[in-house]
Amino acid sequence: MGSKEVAAAAIKVAVTQDRNQEKAVQEALIVDGIQAVAVDFGGEFISSITKIIERAIVAARREGLIDESHIDEGAVAGAAKEAVSQIMNKAIGLNVGGKIAVARCGEHISVAVFFGIGLLHLNEVAVGVGHRVL
Repeated sequence: MGSKEVAAAAIKVAVTQDRNQEKAVQEALIVDGIQAVAVDFGGEFISSITKIIERAIVAARREGLIDESHIDEGAVAGAAKEAVSQIMNKAIGLNVGGKIAVARCGEHISVAVFFGIGLLHLNEVAVGVGHRVL
């Protein structure tokens, strides 16, 4: 498995509609040797950036995708920051809500964010992906 497959896995988990679908996708990925985890988030975009990155790190640590080391946590943080920065122009000044997913296979780790951006039901959607090698 390479970076492309791990990034695709993170996107698949990030766009799941509910926890049951998320678990089904995670179980299918584990057969291919890919571990994945996801966590929901929401709020005003600028004030949520730090929380989004922190949630990705905590979820990846909690589920055993990474160790509690500066190298592993930094890789997830960097990939999450890259994913978030890809949608920044659409989201500045607006509310966001969605899911952030982390996927890992061997040395490859990817973070995907799936955002609903906007006000009330007038949402735009965006996906961002970041990748790092450990």
